[in-house]
Amino acid sequence: MRLLAVGRQRQSPEAELFERYAKRIKPALLLQEFNEATGSPMEIKRREAAALLAGVAPKEFVVALDGGGDAPDSMKLAAMLAKWGADGARLCFIIGGAEGLDGSVIARANAVLSLGALTWPHLLVRPMLAEQIYRAQMINIGHPYHRAGRPTGKPNDGI
Repeated sequence: MRLLAVGRQRQSPEAELFERYAKRIKPALLLQEFNEATGSPMEIKRREAAALLAGVAPKEFVVALDGGGDAPDSMKLAAMLAKWGADGARLCFIIGGAEGLDGSVIARANAVLSLGALTWPHLLVRPMLAEQIYRAQMINIGHPYHRAGRPTGKPNDGI
């Protein structure tokens, strides 16, 4: 399983958190970083897309992270990951840079995933994604890590 991401993550709490979860994921989530491009916003997206797409293997199942994608809860993400991995293709997640992903990356993606409507710093998205992949794997094997019985914050659920 791979993660292609724009931007170089230096030693930081975010990088340590990403590593903590990436190592727990089976198979391990391998990070490949790409330099941020320069130019106008459109040129940046185009250049970053070219680099990202050059890093994708032809038969990989590509999941692009984009605000316009499906925003599943953890249970649905677990089902999606199980379905995506069922044919044996290697999963490849893509996180763009500050300008977002170019349409060519979205067009190549087999699925488009959103972590919700909030805007997140790109270096925080990495550990958040890794934790959710780990959580999904734990859900799929029946491990209690997810704690599905916890309140959801919706009315009348005990909060």
